[in-house]
Amino acid sequence: MGKGKALVSVEVRNGDINRALKIFKRRGFDSGHLQEVRDRKEFTKPKTKRREDLQKTAINFFNSQKILQLNL
Repeated sequence: MGKGKALVSVEVRNGDINRALKIFKRRGFDSGHLQEVRDRKEFTKPKTKRREDLQKTAINFFNSQKILQLNL
């Protein structure tokens, strides 16, 4: 995967595979490996990435301004 990301591993205790699988799924999701695999399935142009980031930033700014107005 990416640089600096540790591999996900889980120790099975007392033969409880269901618990270990649950922990493995959670750690795999939290580590970002799954998201990276999804992102690499298809190429996204740098311009598209920048546009999406700007849109997210604008939405976050708008929502924060809206919350500030409601608190006043």
